[in-house]
Amino acid sequence: MKIPKRIQPLVEEGLIDSVARQLMSGKEATVFVVRCGNEIRCAKVYKEASQRSFRQAASYQEGRKVKNSRQARAMEKGTRYGRKMQEEVWQNAEVDALYRLAAAGVRVPKPYICFEGVLLMELVTDAEGNAAPRLNDVDLSEALALDYHARLLRQVVLMLCAGVIHGDLSEYNILVDSAGPVIIDLPQAIDAAGNTEAGTMLKRDVDNLRNFFSVFAPQLARTQYGKEIWQLYGAGLLQPDSVLTGQVEIDTRPADVGAVMHEIALAEQEEHERQLRLQQLAS
Repeated sequence: MKIPKRIQPLVEEGLIDSVARQLMSGKEATVFVVRCGNEIRCAKVYKEASQRSFRQAASYQEGRKVKNSRQARAMEKGTRYGRKMQEEVWQNAEVDALYRLAAAGVRVPKPYICFEGVLLMELVTDAEGNAAPRLNDVDLSEALALDYHARLLRQVVLMLCAGVIHGDLSEYNILVDSAGPVIIDLPQAIDAAGNTEAGTMLKRDVDNLRNFFSVFAPQLARTQYGKEIWQLYGAGLLQPDSVLTGQVEIDTRPADVGAVMHEIALAEQEEHERQLRLQQLAS
């Protein structure tokens, strides 16, 4: 097929020899099957911010680090340079997450390079060497649904132990190769310790898995693995081999309102003192 304009720079650099076909088009990128020497890989071409349908991007940007303060200021002001830097941060987040997660034992595609807004990575294939199907397109029995659900929960735990939360995990961004589920699409991956919405996103990811697999295995419908995993993580008890039950104990003890009000008062006092110091410095 004709080489897409966005892939042309990689061809000129000798990173890609030819483009076989378009594999899929999603809300943040279009993926092509490409030939690199003797290997068949895939090239993920990120869409421009104005073309992406992925919502609430700001929630996913929180906690992401940039190279220097100039870039941070530009991103905050929304200048042209800042928007360009924001796009680079968005794209590089997936590359960084893929390397980080692969090192932690998570089943993700192997990344090669991100160049000019195109991520070159491993093509995940089935037993016949064809592009692996999405989980949503796989016929599941009850037993297989329970097996895949358990495997994916373990992957979520491994990710969290590595400090990463997918943020958009569902049956649409999980592939199934000959060895089982492979997690894909990570440009929105967040730092578990640096994002105030981390707990909400983790629970949503796990609930998405529960809702999908419970169609085939109804006994999963009442499980609360997301809450359980996040509670263990928050308590510093989560390990890659943590035994999960899917149940969460409800704390029925009455809230200590006095202690809460005391903490609020301390926080207000600290803020008041901070504001006074700033005024003194400015005068």
